[in-house]
Amino acid sequence: MIKLMASDMDGTLLNGDHEIGMKSIKAIKEAQKHGVEVLVATGRSYLEAMLPLKEAGIVCPVIAVNGAEVRSAEGEQLLVKGIDDKAAKHVAEQLEELDIYFEVYTNKGTFTNDKEQGIALLIDIFLTTNPDTPLPHVQTEANNRYDEGHITVIKGYEELLKDSTQTVFKFLAFSANPDLLVKAREILLKLDDLAISSSGNENLEITSSRAQKGLALEWYCANKDIAMKNVMAIGDNYNDLSMMEKAGYSVAMGNAPEDIKEQCMHVTTSNREDGVAKAIQQLIMVPSR
Repeated sequence: MIKLMASDMDGTLLNGDHEIGMKSIKAIKEAQKHGVEVLVATGRSYLEAMLPLKEAGIVCPVIAVNGAEVRSAEGEQLLVKGIDDKAAKHVAEQLEELDIYFEVYTNKGTFTNDKEQGIALLIDIFLTTNPDTPLPHVQTEANNRYDEGHITVIKGYEELLKDSTQTVFKFLAFSANPDLLVKAREILLKLDDLAISSSGNENLEITSSRAQKGLALEWYCANKDIAMKNVMAIGDNYNDLSMMEKAGYSVAMGNAPEDIKEQCMHVTTSNREDGVAKAIQQLIMVPSR
């Protein structure tokens, strides 16, 4: 019996228009009415995760920034797992030495030192999760992230990383050169206390090794006295694997890479076809009846 469902956002819960489809909204609310807890687990910051949830009228807990932060349905901060200050400075130095663009996610927001590169990064992530979306639409969505104040442009990261009031949650690195990303991964994996995953073809997501979706989900369920065997985790990309490996029911989206599908118990339809809604109906609602 599934007691909790954890869903990724981009490429999973969000459709090609970066919204939650009506079928998925209806299925989620139906599951909640039947006593199933719904939780969102995303690489987005908490503020960015809340935008589509509020538009859809969905109230639920959020695992944000790949597990670096957990918030209750009311927005209360329950857990924080940041990168050690020394490690954060070393990550920044290594990425800069390799000439790899990156953004920094902290407790005070998301920061970039190059808006143009930042837009290219967003386009990569959007097109990875929704390859059929027209490029002009994707470009508009990427620019909106800046216009709406979800990311702050700064001159450099040195002062930010010296600021004792900032807790670094994640580095989001981007390069069109796959060899550079491989090299960066190899170098950074030699550091203790780091986890490296990805949410797009040309990016790396770097967090504390204690900040992973799977660990955050496990912590949340332990505090709610919910056994992991009664949890369904659904996602489409490599930063979702840690939670799908721990859940009793793992579901890959139809748009997920084949190797992710092979590691999951179930495969649903794509995010454009309300795959989350179909998974809820097939694995949660039908058995409960």
